[in-house]
Amino acid sequence: MDTGIKEYILAIITQDMELVNGGGCPVFLAANQEEQEKIAIYISRILGGIVHDLENGVYFICKH
Repeated sequence: MDTGIKEYILAIITQDMELVNGGGCPVFLAANQEEQEKIAIYISRILGGIVHDLENGVYFICKH
């Protein structure tokens, strides 16, 4: 019987903190699009997650 958590959000990366409310995971603020993509890629590699773009200025990294 497997009782572990399998799917969860590891981090959120945004350029506008107004777009992110509440949470329970780390939120990273990027200065521009290039930095946002770089942060997202680095964190996803380190944590073994997948980057998802919500196409509203917010990326999140989750574990599947």
